[in-house]
Amino acid sequence: MPRLEVKNLNNEVVGELELYDKVFASEVNQSLLFAAVKHYLDGLRQGTHATKNRALVSGGGKKPWRQKGTGRARAGSTRSPLWRHGGVAHGPKPRSYAFHLPKKMIQGALRSALTDKYNGQAITVVEEILLQSHKTKEFKEILDKFELGRKLLIIEANENENLTRASRNLRNVKLVSSRQINVYDLLNHDRLLFSKTAIVRLQEALNS
Repeated sequence: MPRLEVKNLNNEVVGELELYDKVFASEVNQSLLFAAVKHYLDGLRQGTHATKNRALVSGGGKKPWRQKGTGRARAGSTRSPLWRHGGVAHGPKPRSYAFHLPKKMIQGALRSALTDKYNGQAITVVEEILLQSHKTKEFKEILDKFELGRKLLIIEANENENLTRASRNLRNVKLVSSRQINVYDLLNHDRLLFSKTAIVRLQEALNS
């Protein structure tokens, strides 16, 4: 059974936490991770791109020249896709890029991502992220004690106003709830910092 040390905010070990094999010692499925990341990123796309076809471009109602006798090719409108300032043929239209990914696949991808981070020793658990102040400078001093790398994802279980305000001005530091965690954020950050409550709730949700 995988285990992690539980530390306090001074980077001192105060206990140990047993983790579920199903969540932190599962098979790392790369194709499942790819599908989950694509599902997340595609859902963020606005899909507002558009071009005008010949029916939407203004002008072009009059036939440029008569059908026969000029020696030139036949033309019915100056807004043909063949003409400059004409419409665009087969151009992009507004659409949604979102697609449905089954819940079990998302949960499986989360298990794969957490296992990958555990295998890479990229998970740190603190007993409680209880800050006395909302000052960013003071929180940065706490993080420096852990040497958590360049990009850090903090996962907290409950509302934490001081943590929210102290972390939001730190570059490459993101705070999410254990209920809002996604595969993209897990893979896009070098290290994960969990509160003990957050990691317990997360593994219980994924162990079902």
